[in-house]
Amino acid sequence: MSSVTDKISERIPSAERREQILGAASLVFGERGYFGATTDQIAKAAGISQPYVVRMFGSKENLFVGVLVRSLERLLEAFTSTIDQWKADGSPAAAPDGEPQPVTVSPRLGELGRRLGSAYVNLIEDRGLLLSLMQAFSMGQDPVIGAKARDGFLEIYRMLREEAGFDAEEVRSFLAEGMLLNTLLGLRLHDEYGTDPAATELLECTFRTKLQLVLDVAETQRA
Repeated sequence: MSSVTDKISERIPSAERREQILGAASLVFGERGYFGATTDQIAKAAGISQPYVVRMFGSKENLFVGVLVRSLERLLEAFTSTIDQWKADGSPAAAPDGEPQPVTVSPRLGELGRRLGSAYVNLIEDRGLLLSLMQAFSMGQDPVIGAKARDGFLEIYRMLREEAGFDAEEVRSFLAEGMLLNTLLGLRLHDEYGTDPAATELLECTFRTKLQLVLDVAETQRA
């Protein structure tokens, strides 16, 4: 069966095959972590054989680094697009108080902060991306993965400082709020929505108008 699957995979362009595997790996690593995931689980999620995954990436470490690089690229692309659009719109000020906001951000971050926060939450539609990033950021002790994760985190910091124009305190606030979003997703706190009052309150005040997106994606993952 695996040889048939591999022959089918070999007819798919290399870039498409690679994306297929990285997408599946992002989900598996995000849910299970680096040490809990196996290349066999990733191969099954991608619908190909385990030897094929190993042939393409060489090792689980190389595959995880590939997932990390892909995740960082997509996050930075989303932020770049958001900043460019905000500038094209004339760098508008924050919306009036009382209007629904997409996610919780510090008031000092203004309209751009809210747009970036919204773009960040939208990345959950790329299943596993945010959680695989969090897994990588917890592996600072690893000489290879830790170094890549630090470089990526600092690249995000520099973008927010240089391209978004946030000062150091504003970047700190934005990153802290992003880590809260990751923590709630990693805890699967959305599973308690509507049943636990504390979980419901925290989810609603954090995700706001994006909460339904979070719940919809979670439901899709359970299916």
